[in-house]
Amino acid sequence: MIEPSDNPELWDFLSSLRNGELLTGTIAAIEPFGVFVALDSGPDHPSFPGVGFITYPELSWTPFDEASEVVHVGQRVSCEFLQFDTWNGEARLSLRATRPDPFQLFADGIAVGQELRGRVTKILPFGVIVEIADGIEGLIHVSELAWMPCQSPQAMVRPGEDIGVVVTGLDRQRRTVSLSERRASKGSP
Repeated sequence: MIEPSDNPELWDFLSSLRNGELLTGTIAAIEPFGVFVALDSGPDHPSFPGVGFITYPELSWTPFDEASEVVHVGQRVSCEFLQFDTWNGEARLSLRATRPDPFQLFADGIAVGQELRGRVTKILPFGVIVEIADGIEGLIHVSELAWMPCQSPQAMVRPGEDIGVVVTGLDRQRRTVSLSERRASKGSP
């Protein structure tokens, strides 16, 4: 823990930041737990490669396997300030907050009852995940796969298969889409 008396310049700088403020810097290090940013303004951190820190969920709106798919060391970034981490003496940042949320853009152009086509990406015991737009996935609950009860989603669809679906629910806050294959045009009895 960094005390205000340990590094008053750092503490004063971090205390002066306001939620939503835009900060620029350079990616200093990528670690398994997040990304350090050396900020253009403010002092150096006494222990870490940068005063700014981005957790993995704040890197991108779209899923990724490795942080290096989103950023690289030496890259210049503009990030939104989220909060002052008083324990580590860091500015918690969000890179994704500086970019449009693809889910909200998708939701603006979609309606419940609309038919779409999508690619099956995962099969789970309770249903099927379908990619319905670039980086946007929805869930077909097992009860919405067929008009007749099915024991297993694996018996109905395969990963990679292109299927027709109907949007049955859209939750902007949770960023979720509920789908039905059985209600799609070809699925009606």
